[in-house]
Amino acid sequence: MARKPRIHYPGALYHVISRGNNRQDIFLDDTDWRAYLSYLTEYKSRYSVQLYAYALMKTHVHLLLEVNQIPLSRFMQSLLFRHTRNFNKRHGQVGHLFQGRYRAILCDRDAYLLELVRYIHLNPVRAKIVGNPEGYLWTSHLSYLGQGKAGLVDTDLMLGQFGDNRAMARRKYREFILDGLEAGHQEKFYGVRDQRYLGEEDFIIRIEGAKRPAEKVIYDIPMEVIAAEVT
Repeated sequence: MARKPRIHYPGALYHVISRGNNRQDIFLDDTDWRAYLSYLTEYKSRYSVQLYAYALMKTHVHLLLEVNQIPLSRFMQSLLFRHTRNFNKRHGQVGHLFQGRYRAILCDRDAYLLELVRYIHLNPVRAKIVGNPEGYLWTSHLSYLGQGKAGLVDTDLMLGQFGDNRAMARRKYREFILDGLEAGHQEKFYGVRDQRYLGEEDFIIRIEGAKRPAEKVIYDIPMEVIAAEVT
């Protein structure tokens, strides 16, 4: 079945999942992890993206982000191309690093923001890499606790759900995350409607009824440069 075009509108919230080609590792050492975060910081600013959560795993990445005027495809093309180019150069590889088209699920913010942030931050626990999310450096969980990379994650919206006092909000946020430690894989975050929506019927009706335009794929990177990098 052909994939449907992505719907774009300012304020759209996406859960983005990008995987290594043939399940290969997309991070081999700490330099790879840090480089990806530096590119994420750069393109987040360039394309006016709000980033609410991320989890970098060896074979895949989860991002929870909100776009503004510029479509998601512009941001993702730049991010994935930059990481691929750096990874291949550093490790003497050629060809595609990421598997086909990344997955982007349009999410109902009111119903799923809190749950998605928790689900993404608990990825390393579900993978049995750590027993506690605070023991894993490559998610945005520590940023919510005031310990992570400054300026990358937009924590105000999420923490605001737990109160106006920042210290109290962080404590309640931490409790909320730890309450999900026993939960395993949750198919509801992947079993989307119409191949692209995570939300109830009224959310889908609102989006469809507004006649949002489908994303137009616009390449910022010259095709001859892309060809040289992947051949």
